[in-house]
Amino acid sequence: SCATIVNDPTVPVTLSFSDGSSGTCNLSNKRGSWRVNVPGTHNVRRSDDNLRFDCETDTDKKGFGTIKSDMEGAKLGASVLFFDLGITDAITDKHRTYANSFVIPVQ
Repeated sequence: SCATIVNDPTVPVTLSFSDGSSGTCNLSNKRGSWRVNVPGTHNVRRSDDNLRFDCETDTDKKGFGTIKSDMEGAKLGASVLFFDLGITDAITDKHRTYANSFVIPVQ
């Protein structure tokens, strides 16, 4: 049987605004889209593409951009990556992750 390194299809991401305000963000990647309150921690679907955000604070400031998708490098050695990852993880992007916390610059 092949080893699965990461079982959970989602990853928690804690979001806050650079000015400490509250508001909402639309998050999206090729696996889905989510409307979330900021500040807060939200589970988003892992994907090999960047997590896009389009946000507005309660004080009408705006912020948009992307959070980079990375492989969970600390957990993967080269031999594990090539021999044990398994095709299921490769198809479902369960080996991908986003930063656990991210400050969204707003102006």
